Amino acid sequence: MNPRRVLRRLMTAIAETPAIGIAIACLLLVASLELAYHNEGQARTDKIRDLTVQARILSASLAGPLAFNDQTAIHEYIDALRASPEFNAVGAYDEHGNLVDGFSRKGEALPRRNLEGSPVVQGDELVMTSPVAQNGAKLGSVYVRAATERWSRRAARYLGIAIVVVMACLLVVVLTAFYASASAANRRLQAEIVGREEAEEALRQAQKMEAMGQLTGGVAHDFNNLLMVASSGMELLDRTTDPVRRERLKDGIRQAIERGAKLTQQLLTFARRSPLSPETVEVGRRICALQDLFERSLREDVKVEFEFAAGLWPIEVDPSQFDVAILNIAINARDAMPDGGKIKIAAHNYPAGGKTTRDMVRVSIRDSGAGISPELMEKVFEPFFTTKVVGTGTGLGLSQVYGFVRSSGGEVKIESIVGRGTTVFLLFPRSSQTIPRAPVQSGRVRQAEHDATVLVAEDDEHVAELVSEMLRELGYKSKRGASAAEALRLLEETGPFDLVLSDMIMPGKMNGLELAQEVVRREPGTPVVLMTGYSEAAATAAAEGFPLLVKPYTIEAMGEVLGQALHQQ
Repeated sequence: MNPRRVLRRLMTAIAETPAIGIAIACLLLVASLELAYHNEGQARTDKIRDLTVQARILSASLAGPLAFNDQTAIHEYIDALRASPEFNAVGAYDEHGNLVDGFSRKGEALPRRNLEGSPVVQGDELVMTSPVAQNGAKLGSVYVRAATERWSRRAARYLGIAIVVVMACLLVVVLTAFYASASAANRRLQAEIVGREEAEEALRQAQKMEAMGQLTGGVAHDFNNLLMVASSGMELLDRTTDPVRRERLKDGIRQAIERGAKLTQQLLTFARRSPLSPETVEVGRRICALQDLFERSLREDVKVEFEFAAGLWPIEVDPSQFDVAILNIAINARDAMPDGGKIKIAAHNYPAGGKTTRDMVRVSIRDSGAGISPELMEKVFEPFFTTKVVGTGTGLGLSQVYGFVRSSGGEVKIESIVGRGTTVFLLFPRSSQTIPRAPVQSGRVRQAEHDATVLVAEDDEHVAELVSEMLRELGYKSKRGASAAEALRLLEETGPFDLVLSDMIMPGKMNGLELAQEVVRREPGTPVVLMTGYSEAAATAAAEGFPLLVKPYTIEAMGEVLGQALHQQ
């Protein structure tokens, strides 16, 4: 039977037949009396347990004073309980059962001798004794006589019973009136439940994206180490003619490739979280520079149009990641237009106010494709989600866009109408920096200005070997520590070093940043350069003010950073 229908019939019967309401009130009264009886017994039991614990605490406290016959301390412990109105009498007795000290409120004399026994309830008082012992030796005993319950608490309990009886009577009056509002309250509750479920779903989505980013960050770190081995080995191959050295470099590159093949299996959980190297860029010029990439990546039947507002504000992003994000969206737009179409890329200033609290630059990429159905809209930025057939796409493109824009402090929005196309909006914070002039590349490697020795802290053996080769090519000497602890030991035993070059992510209790801080504390004049392939570590190093090499890096970049660090010491 429907519970709602049963409740409706019951309330109608109460309204039409007062006897039913009286019967309900009587049942509530009986239940209240039963509850009071139960509470009375439970309160007495709890009180006895509490007083027993306090008596044992007093026994433990008096062990020392009784052992040394310290009358003053015994009196202080006994007198401390006088402040509690629950204790009517308290006494301390020596090992022979003779009274040592105590007090009694009601004028009744304390027993001259204390006979130990079980707790006894006498009227509204509890009388109990507790032995005082230490290391198995009996030192005496304590006598406690306390009220089982204060009258105020008992009155409060019975007052509660009276309130229940009154409420039972009022229930008959208000129950019918309450029924009218119950229906409206139920509708509001259902609406709140729907809203809460939507909020919980949004939270789960955010947590899922964050967990994926954390997981893939670690994979990216290992993959950058492999890229470092391969790119540095290839670069050093071009710089040496020694057959033995070339063969050793080839072995290192080959091992890196093999490790990369194994790591590929883990890339199924890879959502691209590459370290960012932000620069101040001009959006319009940067996108126009991708024209050649668009021509090679898109089909001939896909046309690309640009629309850039005058006076666009600069933004601060990683240029290469920005290019990849724009290209990823354009490729998705191409795939949504199998019969050809048009992609329009626009950029406008988006001043603070309304939905945003700061100045933004909004880049929009609009296509004339098939659009995205509403049920798929909330999934498009999930890693590995794709509408393409197996083998034609990994589903990492838009998740990379999401991660890059959020890491740059921006927002991603998407609008789509089935059959009329899709628009992706990328919003980036306005940069207060000016557009830097492009540096003139000399193509020369900055050699060591003197015979400097570098302490290399790197746990990966292959990376450490290639870093040492690059240092040797630049004219530096080097020694390697496989951990922060080993690097500190070398610094203490064979130092000082002209410079310390440390990876940030290393095994052990100390990471690279903590090593750098310890080196600065021990050897204030020694410059420290950090290297990493992990985005969060790179941001931490930059915040601490240490020079940074982002893996994979070139020998030219290493020579420049090390030269500047040595020059500034």
